[in-house]
Parts: sequence; structure tokens; C-alpha cells
Amino acid sequence: MLTNSKPKIFALADVNSMYVSCQLVFRPDLRGTAVVVLSNNNGCIIAQNQEAKLLIDIYMCRPWFEVAKQAAKLGVTHFASNYELYANMSNRFIATLKTFTPNLEVYSIDECFLDLTGMKRDLIAYGQEIKKTVKQWTGLPICIGIAHTKTLAKLANHTAKKKPEFEGVCDFTSMSTIEVDKLMLALPVSKVWGVGNRLEATLNSLGVDNVLRLKNADPKRIRDRFGVVLERTVRELNGDSWLELDEMQPEAKQVMSSRSFGTRVDNINELSEAISYHSTMAGERMRKKGLYTQMVYVFIQNSPFDEAQYYAVSRTVGLPSPTNSTIKIANAALWCLKKIYRPNIYYQKCGVMLMDLVPEGGQQLDIFGYSNGNEKASVLMETMDKINKKYARSTIKLASEGMNKSWAMNRDFKSPNYTGNWNELPVIGQRH
Repeated sequence: MLTNSKPKIFALADVNSMYVSCQLVFRPDLRGTAVVVLSNNNGCIIAQNQEAKLLIDIYMCRPWFEVAKQAAKLGVTHFASNYELYANMSNRFIATLKTFTPNLEVYSIDECFLDLTGMKRDLIAYGQEIKKTVKQWTGLPICIGIAHTKTLAKLANHTAKKKPEFEGVCDFTSMSTIEVDKLMLALPVSKVWGVGNRLEATLNSLGVDNVLRLKNADPKRIRDRFGVVLERTVRELNGDSWLELDEMQPEAKQVMSSRSFGTRVDNINELSEAISYHSTMAGERMRKKGLYTQMVYVFIQNSPFDEAQYYAVSRTVGLPSPTNSTIKIANAALWCLKKIYRPNIYYQKCGVMLMDLVPEGGQQLDIFGYSNGNEKASVLMETMDKINKKYARSTIKLASEGMNKSWAMNRDFKSPNYTGNWNELPVIGQRH
């Protein structure tokens, strides 16, 4: 439990419908209309704005093919996921928030906790200033919840989103206990941070069907039945701060790159290209964290819904010593692929995971020569990453990745990468 003399004050800033909002920043003509964003290969609806939520039968996780015709009749605009755009816009969102507090925790691509402890000012007005600045600097609409604990800040944020009278900023610290309890009474227990479907069902069976009842539960009895995590949640709901602001990102234990194919793959040549590509992507992500891998994991699979027998298999290989070289990673991954590949199967997905990651200073080199040339390889990888960052991803790549990528993910409805590609910058006007 935190024991600072001053009571902690947390704010949770959350982008409203992040993926859709990023699209609307560059498509103002679609504001006020129904917009959805689809998952990989245009499979399911994974994001929707309020206008889309109000339409019948258009909702989260619904397979797109089931609603595409109806959506077209209703005038719904759909986009394929544009992860490059979302990542860039998230970075802008976070950079803007950092101008309001020195202490910040990036919780997800669209959520950040801010430490407002000790600020001698009207927190609602400050929240409105943050909200206005993020909108002005990035174009993204956000809501802010303020409270004495992170769990309560999550609930305050939910309230700010759902109740228009708060105008996007809800401050529990400025409200009486009776006022906050009244809001909790109207919320199902599933709205509490960390309470999933299974835990909700168990709590409901015990009569704990809203947030207020969970708040009023005996912490010791909760701990005996459900463990220390839910006990801390109950204490946080009562204003006792048990969760610190995590300013340091935890060191990654593994890095993975995988995607479903746009079209089925039935030969080892195309599979090899895909495995090489994922080796490159995973290696690049790992190097950004300053890490080296000691183990490479590869998997391939067909669809469990195919008429043919389901085939999902993986292979792991340990490396003689840690490496951050895409070349060595790809060689190991391709070796794994040859061991698990089976002909006459229409593969749907593959991926590469780098495991047993260690920092550069934590390496234990081998005595058999595998680590020879690591310094030279690191320079090569650094140069490769710099060129690909300056120009475009895959400007320099392994020859084994191939040229055509016929297996690539289906992104027919992807918007331009407005913020990350010179050739796709938005055009304001043209001279004729």
C-alpha cells in the first residue's frame, strides 16, 4: 500500500474508439457517419464509433462477411486495420500527455495513467485543458477519469465516457462518497478493472452484481475466496492506493511476429518467404528493446474450420549463444520450418517467436565460434534498421523474404499511412 503523506491522485486518459478516431482525423468528411475498422484479412469488426454502435446488428467482433451487405445499405464505411497509422498517432498522443505531468504510465496504445498528486489547481479544469490540447495537437478525442486510485480512475473514465453531463472529464476526488457510491450502484461488477466474464459470473452467484457491492465486500473474505489480487481491487475501490504508477516498461520476455495469410499457402517456398519476413519483423522489434534472443520458435497451421484434418505444429531451436542478427534468426527459423512442414496442406497462418531474451550486457558467449562476428553483425543490423526507418520498411530485407508476398495479409480497405510514408501524405488541395 502506498504511504505518501499526500493522497495519490491518478488520471486515466483514454482515446475514444482509437482505431476509428485515427481514421477520422484524416477523413473529416466521415465525421458524424458510421465507421468501423476490421481485423486482419478483414475478418471481424474490432472498432466502431458511436454512430455505428447505434445501428442494428453492427457490433464488435461480428464477422464482416455476415453484415457487409447490410452495412452497405446503412451507409457504414469500413477500413482495414492500419497498424502503422495507429502506432504513430499513439506516439503523438503520449508525447502530448507528457507535457502535463513528469510521471506517466503508458498502459496501452490508447490509454495512459498520469500522476497528478500534489497539483494545487482545479483538476476538472486541468482535465479539460488536457482533453482540449490532445484534440488540438493530434485530432484525437479523449476522456479523462480522475481518482485517488488507478482502479477508481478507470471507473471515473468509464463514467466520463458514458455520461455527457461530465463533458469528457470525471473527477471522483471532487465528489462526495454518496455521489460516487450512487454511480457505482448503477454499474455492473464487470466494469471493474480486472473482473472478467468468469469472475463476474462467480461474483454474481454470490450476490455481488454491481460495483458498490464489491466495494462493500469484506476484503479478508474476498482474499480467502479469490486471492490477493481481488482483495487489492476491493481496497482500491475504497480509496486505498495499492497500485503504483509503473513508469518503467517491463523487460520483454518474448517477441513475436505472426499474421494470417491473405490467401491459403500450399507450398514450402511461399511459407519460407513468410517465415523469413516474420523473422525480420521480430528481430527488428527485439533490437528496438536492446535485446538478444537465445531461442527461436516457429509455428504453422491450417484453419480449424477446414474440411481437411487440422494441422497445427511448432518447433523450437536453441541457439549456441545470444544473437540480434536477423540473418541468424531467419536461418534458425527456416531450419525449424523444414522440420515441421507437411505437403498438401493449405496453410492459413504462420509466425516466429524469439524467446529467452537477454540484454546485451547479459550475454554468455559460446566457445565454438557461433558468437564470432557478433560485433560486425550488430553494426550491420543497426545500419539496416536505420535505412528502413528513414525510408520505408523492407527497403533493405533478406532475399529469402521474396518479392511478391502473394501470401500477405488482405488489406484491400486499408487507408493510406498518412503519418509514416511520404508518398501517402494527405493532400489538402490541388492546382488544376
